[in-house]
Amino acid sequence: MSSLKDICSALPLDPLPPNRGRDPKLPHAPIRTPNLTAEEERLALKNALRYFPPSHHATLAPEFAQELRQYGHIYMYRFCPTLRMRAYPIDQYPCCTRQAASIMLMIMNNLDPAVAQFPQELVTYGGNGQVFSNWAQFRLVMHYLSEMTEEQTLVMYSGHPMGLFPSLPSSPRAIITNGMVIPNYSSRNQYEKMFALGVSMYGQMTAGSYCYIGPQGIVHGTLLTVLNAGRRYLGSDDLKGRVFVTSGLGGMSGAQAKAAVIAGCIGVIAEVDETPLRKRHEQGWLMEVTSSMEHCIKRELMRKATFCYILLTSLSYFSNFLIRERLLLEYQRTGELLVDLGSDQTSLHNPYNGGYYPVQLSFRQANQLMSTDPKGFQTTVQESLRRHVEAINKLSDAGMFFWDYGNAFLLEAQRAGGKVEKVGGGATEFRYPSYVQHIMGDIFSLGFGPFRWVCTSGDPKDLALTDDIAATVLEGISANVSDRIRQQYNDNIRWIREAGKHKMVVGSQARILYSDQKGRICIALAINQAIADGRVSAPVVISRDHHDVSGTDSPFRETSNVYDGSAFCADMAVQNFVGDAFRGATWVALHNGGGVGWGEVMNGGFGLLLDGSEEAAKRARLMLNWDVSNGVARRCWSGNSNAYETIQHTMEENRQLRVTMPFPVQDERVLDRALQA
Repeated sequence: MSSLKDICSALPLDPLPPNRGRDPKLPHAPIRTPNLTAEEERLALKNALRYFPPSHHATLAPEFAQELRQYGHIYMYRFCPTLRMRAYPIDQYPCCTRQAASIMLMIMNNLDPAVAQFPQELVTYGGNGQVFSNWAQFRLVMHYLSEMTEEQTLVMYSGHPMGLFPSLPSSPRAIITNGMVIPNYSSRNQYEKMFALGVSMYGQMTAGSYCYIGPQGIVHGTLLTVLNAGRRYLGSDDLKGRVFVTSGLGGMSGAQAKAAVIAGCIGVIAEVDETPLRKRHEQGWLMEVTSSMEHCIKRELMRKATFCYILLTSLSYFSNFLIRERLLLEYQRTGELLVDLGSDQTSLHNPYNGGYYPVQLSFRQANQLMSTDPKGFQTTVQESLRRHVEAINKLSDAGMFFWDYGNAFLLEAQRAGGKVEKVGGGATEFRYPSYVQHIMGDIFSLGFGPFRWVCTSGDPKDLALTDDIAATVLEGISANVSDRIRQQYNDNIRWIREAGKHKMVVGSQARILYSDQKGRICIALAINQAIADGRVSAPVVISRDHHDVSGTDSPFRETSNVYDGSAFCADMAVQNFVGDAFRGATWVALHNGGGVGWGEVMNGGFGLLLDGSEEAAKRARLMLNWDVSNGVARRCWSGNSNAYETIQHTMEENRQLRVTMPFPVQDERVLDRALQA
C-alpha cells in the first residue's frame, strides 16, 4: 500500500511498479474507437512514452500499445496508485502551501471510487469526463503541487502538466484548460483521435477542474428543477403522489432519485447498468429496486407516499423509453395517465460511446457492438432515439409535461430524425423546452446558481457548522428582498436546514446550495470568519458548478434563453475564466464541452481557498462579485428583464460597478418602416 508521500514523489521508475492492469472489481469505461491509422497509432505510442526515460521504453511500449488497441486509449494502468483514492484531510498532504494541498484534496476526491464513475480510467462522471488522460499525468501533477511555492503556478494543458512557472502570490496556483481546439476541428471524430493521441481531453465541467463533489452536486439543482416544474406545469408546491419518470443513475444523474424523494414526489428512474444502480442503492440514495415493470406500475397506482423506484435489468428493454411505452400502453388501456413529469438524464453528449444504450440490444450486446461496429451502433442508437421520442410525444399529448435536462437529448433526437422540432422556433428551440428555458432560466437571470464548498478537514462537524452558517446568512438576507427573490431564498433555506438528515455526502465533506451574488459573498465571508475564530477547524474551498450564471456559454442549455442572436457566442465564459484568475481564485479552469458535449459548449470554473485570513476575505469578495455580475450583465444586454432589474440593483449597491444598459425598442413599427423602406 502506497502513501500520500509516495504518490507525490513523481513517477516511480526505479523500480517500475508492477502492471496490475484493470481491477475487475471496479466499473470500467466503454472501449473507445478512435479509428487511428497506423501512423497515428505510432504517434500515440510515441506521445505516451515521452513521459519516461528511454531506458524504460522497451518495457512500456508493448503494454501501452496493447492498451491502445484493446481499450482505444493509453491509460497507463501500471501507474495507478494502490493507495485508496479519497479526499484526505488537508494537513496530511505533503506540500509547501495549503493552496496546493487544497487542489490535491479536490483531485483525489474526483478519483475516489465512491465518487468517480470509472476511477481507473480517470473518469469522474458523464461517461467521459476526465480528470486526467493517464496516470503519469496524475503522478506528475501531485508531485508538482507538493513542491509548489506561492510564487509559482501550475499550467495544465488538457490533463498534461506543462510545468510550474514563476508567478505572484496573488496569482492562481493552477491554470487549467481542457479541449481548447481550433473551432473548425472541434468535432466528435477529431476529438476521439486527439484523445487517443494524448493531446486533448474532455473535462466535462467539474471533472477536469477538480471541483466535482459527487452526485450531491446536482441533487439540489435537480430538486429546484422538479419543484419549479411542479409550480409551472402543475400549479402546485405540493408534489405528493405526483410521478416523475426519467432515466440514468451513473454519474450526475444519480441525483435524480434523491431529489425526487426530497421534493416529495414518486420518482421512477430507469438504469440499464447494474453497477451504478447498486452503488446508489448501497449509498442510500434509492429506496427500492425492482426489475419488474408490472411491479412498478402497481406501485405507481398506489401513490400513497413518497417513494423512489428504480427499474433494473441487464437488458435494455427496461430502459427509460420502454418505461414510457409501458405507461403509454396503460393509458391506452385504462385512460389513466400514470406520469405527471418527465425528463431524461442519460449522457447523450456522448451518445455513441456508452452515454446511451439502445432499446434493441442488451447492455452486453450494446457494449460489444459499440467497439466492433461503431457505425452500426450509431444507426441503432438513432433508431432507438426516434422510438424514444415517439413515446414521449404521445404521453405529452396525453398530459405529461416533459423537459430536456440539458444533456443533449433533444439535440441528438433531432439529429436522429426524431420529431422534436418546434414550428417557427429559433435555432435553440425544440418542441419541448430545456429546463433552462422554462424552469431555471429566471433563476440565472436573478443571479442564483450552484454555489458550493468543501470542508478540507474531512470532519462532518465542520460541515454541519457551515450548513448552519449558510442558513443563518440566507435567513438574514431574505427578510429584506422582493417576494420573487424570497421564494428562491426560502427554497434554499429549506434545503440547507434539511441537508444533513438526507445524508447526501459522497466523498468529501461538501455542500451545495443555490444563491445569488449577495448570498454567496456573505456566506463565504461568514465561513472565512468562522475559520479565523477557530469554530471551523480547517480551511474551506469554495467553488461552483460551471453550470451557472456566468460560467457557461451553451446554446442548448445555460444560454438557451438568450434570444438576441448571441446564444452561440462564448465571450462570457472566457471572460469569466480570465476575470476570476486575476481577482483572487486559487485555481481556474476553461473547457470545451461539458453538459451537451464536445464542440457545443464553452465553460469554466474556479476554486478558492478560505483560510481565515483578511487576504482570503478580500479575494472572495472581489472574485464572487465578478463571478456573478458578469453573467447577469450579459443576460441583461440580451434583453432579459429580470437580469436588467438584478444588475441595476447591484449597481446601486456597488458604485464601482458600471454596466452598459440596453435601450429596448418600444415601437416595433419603427423597424417595420425602416426595413420596408
